Amino acid sequence: MAELANCAKCGRLFVKHSVRDVCESCYQEEERQFERVYAFLRKRENRTATMAQVVEATGVEEKLIIKWIRAGRLQLVHFPNLGYPCDSCGAMIREGRLCAKCLGQLQADLRRAEGEKEKEARSRHATYYTQDHKER
Repeated sequence: MAELANCAKCGRLFVKHSVRDVCESCYQEEERQFERVYAFLRKRENRTATMAQVVEATGVEEKLIIKWIRAGRLQLVHFPNLGYPCDSCGAMIREGRLCAKCLGQLQADLRRAEGEKEKEARSRHATYYTQDHKER
């Protein structure tokens, strides 16, 4: 169902039909910028370009390029020196949302929390309370 939303880029009010967070005119501008970046990266000599080199050569904002990478429009398998920041620490990664270090820390924290939860559940089942009805 369509809903009214403000464009994330220019602030104009537009009818939001899909997952796009920008109005039609800003979307068209993003598409022109995407074509510029993709045309740059398609050239054999530019396939090994870093993010900074792509930004400098095309004039497109880094966050927009990262948006396209996360959306799957730019496949990193073809561009070995491109990456995007980890959601937790900001280290450059090529897949997923977290780097290996942050992912390992998150898994360790989850295992520790699960162990504490199991320990608490065991201790809760072993405790019994009684009430003496004669003292009332």
